Amino acid sequence: MFEANGSAVQFRIFVGLMALIGLITWLKVRGAAERSGDPNATDKEIFLAGGGLNWFFVAGAITLTNLSTDQLVGMNGNQMLLLAWWELAGFVGLLILAFVFVPIYYRNKCTTVTELLEQRYRGGSIRTVISAIFLIGNVFIYMPAVIYSGSLFMQSLFGTDMTVGAIATIFAIVGPAYAILGGLRGVAVLDTYSGVGILGLALVVVLLALAAVNFDLFTGVPAERISMIGALDSPIPFHTLFTGMIFIQIFYWSTNQNITQKALAAPTVEEAQKGVIAAAIVRVLIIPAIVVIPGVVAYKLFGDVGDRAYGMIVAEVLPSWTSGMFAAMIAAAVLTTYSAVLNATITLYTVDFHRKFVNDKASAIVLNRTVGIGASILAVALVPLYAGANSIINLLQELNGLSSMPILSAFIAGLLFRNVDARAAIAGLVYGVGIYALHNFILYRPDTLYAGETFYQHIGLDWLHYIDVMVVVLVTSVMVALAVNRMMFGNRAIFIFSREGRALRAAQA
Repeated sequence: MFEANGSAVQFRIFVGLMALIGLITWLKVRGAAERSGDPNATDKEIFLAGGGLNWFFVAGAITLTNLSTDQLVGMNGNQMLLLAWWELAGFVGLLILAFVFVPIYYRNKCTTVTELLEQRYRGGSIRTVISAIFLIGNVFIYMPAVIYSGSLFMQSLFGTDMTVGAIATIFAIVGPAYAILGGLRGVAVLDTYSGVGILGLALVVVLLALAAVNFDLFTGVPAERISMIGALDSPIPFHTLFTGMIFIQIFYWSTNQNITQKALAAPTVEEAQKGVIAAAIVRVLIIPAIVVIPGVVAYKLFGDVGDRAYGMIVAEVLPSWTSGMFAAMIAAAVLTTYSAVLNATITLYTVDFHRKFVNDKASAIVLNRTVGIGASILAVALVPLYAGANSIINLLQELNGLSSMPILSAFIAGLLFRNVDARAAIAGLVYGVGIYALHNFILYRPDTLYAGETFYQHIGLDWLHYIDVMVVVLVTSVMVALAVNRMMFGNRAIFIFSREGRALRAAQA
């Protein structure tokens, strides 16, 4: 792929390692579903790895589904230490998944997170609506962003003349093979085995980058790039750590099908919890360093180079003979995240749409292939939309805000209250999407009506950040859902921790 601009040895190392990872994955997962001879077992194999992932593979799958070039390229592209807060806060989010949500999902025997909502609400429409939002987000946001950022990194690392679109197409051809041929088990095994190499090499990059500046990260770098206390105009103002950050983490780690599906594939609650806790430890001890330090070093060496920072620093500090090795590990990171999101997409469509509305006896194997190929073609077509982004990671966070808090509001209303109509939850969801869109795309943008200021600056709320707004969206979306439930559908919601709620739960148990 990059032989024209790199040595033949580097190219052979790249191809050889990619082939080795593929072979190891195939040897581990081959014939798992077919050996059972049970069509239902085939479903479970594709969607939940047969319920047989031990804690090690759960941890690996969760870690590598999250860690890809959108983190390595995007976070380092901000070239400031402040972005480490996303990963540090993720530790708390994973603990909430382990001790709050995993027991709930297992107790309710869920394959998708939306199944839980259907059980909690009066009416199943909420499941369909939220599944549709997840599917749109995966195909239109996550999948194209992952292969775009991976392709951009490869282009920067090798200095190749190959276009980002062409490289993205290769990723989109290889990635589905793991999700389509291996199901979730193939994805998890690929995640875990390649993850060891990815994390190891990424730590080597951190050490070599620091050595390149004599382990002096602070001299000659603007204070705002090395501070962990974000200013009001920074990507993460400090006060937002105490407003919306925790709710973003709860949504991402605990109610997001792309992540939670891995935790649902363990044989027991306890095994799932061990895996999630292991992922949380990796999250706090390793991930923050590898997603911010190289970017700051790149600023010190090259200046403000944005999302090209990580590729440039890797090319600068790694010996030339390791380029092929590192490229293989980065390619594996792209493929693991891409295939994991694709597998979640296939699961959501099959379980929540095709089986429900089209054909409840449709073959999971056929749908696995058809949906996988179709979603990949669409993702490649959308890659050019991301090429103009100033920061891929900031763009992703802002786009995710459109759905994250509205979806979380449906989970909160469903888990904390009883006797709520699904249509009321949908009303809260629609309200949340609308109010966040109004904020982010109108009120938060400079306008000539206010002499180039935003609406918030004009009225003295210049400190209000989109992370703050997420709290407002979440709380008011729940309030709208409960109000609609009462006024339009005549239902009185029962808080589960009230005396009446405790009695109801006792009766249901």
